[in-house]
Amino acid sequence: MAAAPAPAVPQQPGGSAPMASGAGGGQPSWAQQVHRLAGEPAEDGGRVTPWKPPVDDVFQAAARRQAAARPSGVGRRLAARLLDTVVVAGVTAAAAVPLGIRAADHIDEKIDAAKLSGEKVTVWLLDGTTASCLGAVLAILLVLGVLYEVLPTAKWGRTLGKKLCGIEVQDIEGHEPPGFGRALVRWLVLTVPCLLVVGFLGVLWGLFDKPWGQCWHDKAAHTFVAGPAR
Repeated sequence: MAAAPAPAVPQQPGGSAPMASGAGGGQPSWAQQVHRLAGEPAEDGGRVTPWKPPVDDVFQAAARRQAAARPSGVGRRLAARLLDTVVVAGVTAAAAVPLGIRAADHIDEKIDAAKLSGEKVTVWLLDGTTASCLGAVLAILLVLGVLYEVLPTAKWGRTLGKKLCGIEVQDIEGHEPPGFGRALVRWLVLTVPCLLVVGFLGVLWGLFDKPWGQCWHDKAAHTFVAGPAR
């Protein structure tokens, strides 16, 4: 008896040949189909390199960020500074209250002792006890400033206040976060003059500086504050 002819294989749309099955007669794997459609057929059962999506070039991405960076408006910078000042001053004050009470009690004791002596005595407000209390407050301010402002600025370019206001500190050349050293310089140049009640001059400088709107602490650290335009 003559063998029955094998059934014809239907042609694929467009006249292309049917896709070969995978190992064991099953359907080809998804990776094999991708490579075959790309013109790189792999042998059935062979090792197929997984397809990976294209990755954006890091240099082009950095160039786009640099081109898009603009100095932030003064209102946002002021709002961010006020928020950060409230946080730092609030925590520092809470820690300094016991030290302040201790220093005040010590001064009162010295004044009472001078009155009881019946003699004219000079009472110095600054001595070993009050100086240690003042030093402790300054140390708290320094540690808090490093933890709250310097480290976040060095790593992400923004503190809590800047994040809420949508602005960030960037290196004026690379347009990246400034790093720990320059973030520390920036904070010290901002904080020390403020403690000496002349810091507002450095802040006002940013109102007239062109084109980056840098304050004194930005100029010292070679940074600027990027964000929505003025």
